[in-house]
Amino acid sequence: MIRTIFILIAFQLSFAQEYWQQHVEYEMNINVDVSDFTYDGDQSIVYTNNSNDTINKVYYHLFFNAFKPNSQMDIRSRTIRDPDRRVGSRIVALDENDYGDISVSSLEQDGKDINFEINETVLLARLNKPLLPGKKTKLNMVFTAQIPLQIRRSGKLNKEGVDMTMTQWFPKLAEFDPEGWHPNPYIGREFHGVWGNYKVNITIDKDYVVGGTGYLQNANEIGHGYTEKDPKENDSKTNTWKFYAPNVHDFAWVASKDFLYEGGISLDGETNVHVLYDKNRGHDWTKVVLERSINALSWLEEKFGDYPYPQITTTDRVKNGGM
Repeated sequence: MIRTIFILIAFQLSFAQEYWQQHVEYEMNINVDVSDFTYDGDQSIVYTNNSNDTINKVYYHLFFNAFKPNSQMDIRSRTIRDPDRRVGSRIVALDENDYGDISVSSLEQDGKDINFEINETVLLARLNKPLLPGKKTKLNMVFTAQIPLQIRRSGKLNKEGVDMTMTQWFPKLAEFDPEGWHPNPYIGREFHGVWGNYKVNITIDKDYVVGGTGYLQNANEIGHGYTEKDPKENDSKTNTWKFYAPNVHDFAWVASKDFLYEGGISLDGETNVHVLYDKNRGHDWTKVVLERSINALSWLEEKFGDYPYPQITTTDRVKNGGM
């Protein structure tokens, strides 16, 4: 019995010492053209290798490339015996200006160009300098994208009237864990991501209200109900929404000209609750949604434990599988 206990304790200590996760620091600047639902962006990632392996290559997911006729997702959705009926043949029927697309024009490691190749929804880049255990490297990328008509989970002009439902929308570094890389092609399901911190600046027509993962950093400049103060008047036709999201594995956002904002506090007084809701239903209804969001958060905490962040944002009208 003593020997068995000793072996068990030794195994637990060994497992604890070997456990690791990679870490990322994202910074992205996005400029959205609402006239044709395209955007261009620059992205910087500081990638920390916490594994015991030397990394010689990296993979990115380019999810929007799945939303084109004859993509793997399209063919699968039209040919398997039990397809997702919400997708079906909708992708193959898209007009070209409704395709999804993410195109990468440049990629650098620590300021020097690196070679990359794209196979539909997966980008493979071979590093100029191997990333050793415990070390960091900086990856800079420039890209352009076209938002697809919403087919499933993400896209433009959903049936509920939201102009942009933005999930799986940026070149996303794939996960590397004890099983290795996970550069799975996007054919119907998303993938876990690398935990880290996101700084995301979204420049968009000033008539739009944006909700995003994390915390809005410049509410006084934006207005739209996010602050009691009126935003400073300027001649610009755009606003830049600046978000910071710490300790998350993804960043999502929504944008609509019809959103109203309402803010409150959780029942335990520890979490700020933000709600975006359709202004066509009136401000009174927005307050109802705020109350329901607060009650839902309380119920979830009773079932699963304390919510780990000081803020939660809920949005309406992303019913078509929005994440």
